[in-house]
Amino acid sequence: MSNQEIPEEKHLPSEQGDAHHGGVVVADDPFADPGLPVHKPRIQDIDERAAKRSERTVAMLFTLSMLATIGFIASYVIFPVDKIVYIFPIGKVSALNFSLGMTLGTALFCIGAGAVHWARTLMSDVEVAAERHEIAAPPEVKAQVLQDFADGANESGIGRRPLIRNTMLGALAMLPLSAVMIMRDLGPLPEDKLRKTVWAKGKLLINDNTNEPLRPEDVLVGSLTFARPEGLEEEQHDFQVQIAKAALMIVRIQPDDIKDKKELEWSHDGIVAYSKICTHVGCPISLYEQQTHHVLCPCHQSTFDLSDGARVIFGPAGHALPQLRIGVNDEGFLEALGDFEEPVGPAFWERG
Repeated sequence: MSNQEIPEEKHLPSEQGDAHHGGVVVADDPFADPGLPVHKPRIQDIDERAAKRSERTVAMLFTLSMLATIGFIASYVIFPVDKIVYIFPIGKVSALNFSLGMTLGTALFCIGAGAVHWARTLMSDVEVAAERHEIAAPPEVKAQVLQDFADGANESGIGRRPLIRNTMLGALAMLPLSAVMIMRDLGPLPEDKLRKTVWAKGKLLINDNTNEPLRPEDVLVGSLTFARPEGLEEEQHDFQVQIAKAALMIVRIQPDDIKDKKELEWSHDGIVAYSKICTHVGCPISLYEQQTHHVLCPCHQSTFDLSDGARVIFGPAGHALPQLRIGVNDEGFLEALGDFEEPVGPAFWERG
């Protein structure tokens, strides 16, 4: 190809060419940080009356939260569980559930709304860019963080605006009262119910197998008999609750083999009556060794010596089995001379 056939090279625009001459301008860094927008002050920043209005709004929300908490407690006390009311457009609902939901929801919402309004209108909204740093901050950074926290607390105005501070603290302090009231549904306090059983002076010892009152001659040396109080029948609605505390085991031991003086005094002709409920976790004791006078709990092998005050000689049980003082009435039947003098079963929170 000759030189005449080679097309002339067109002049390309330079990178820094003039736009008027067809040049292309290339940015130095197309991903440059644009920076933060110019801060625009809020009306509350320049008008103290507007700031006071916002302060009163926040305080009103916190106060409404306190009133709603009081309403929650009042509703819990006033409305019975079975009361049904009609509320449009929901229809028929439980008055208690509806009132509890509305008051608790209002209390939580007002605390949140008050905190948001406080942050958006009164706290400092100046954006600050901070460089990332290593997780293990040096001492000077920690000091700076503490200083920033103090500055933030100062900028929030919590020290200069006691109305907001006091109402917020009041709302937060009263809100947990709602949870305290709900705890009432856990049931009544046990009071002294765990310390007492249905055993009382004059109640006959009823054989669990025959459902007949026991006589001293019915209990043989080396035998193990289970008994319940007179008047406690399986048809009763609270039978399981009561028998769990009143279940009794009766053993006859030769009086000369009884080592504990109190046990001997509370027995009748070598017949001793002890709680059947293990003092570890409340399992029923059912295994008796005639030669050693030991009873064994089948759950965790706690072992008690019935010839020595039913003290614990092995296993995790924490204390001896309670003894029931017994005697014989005029008709020749074994009877209780009172209730157990200590709580039956495992230890509990108010055991003394």
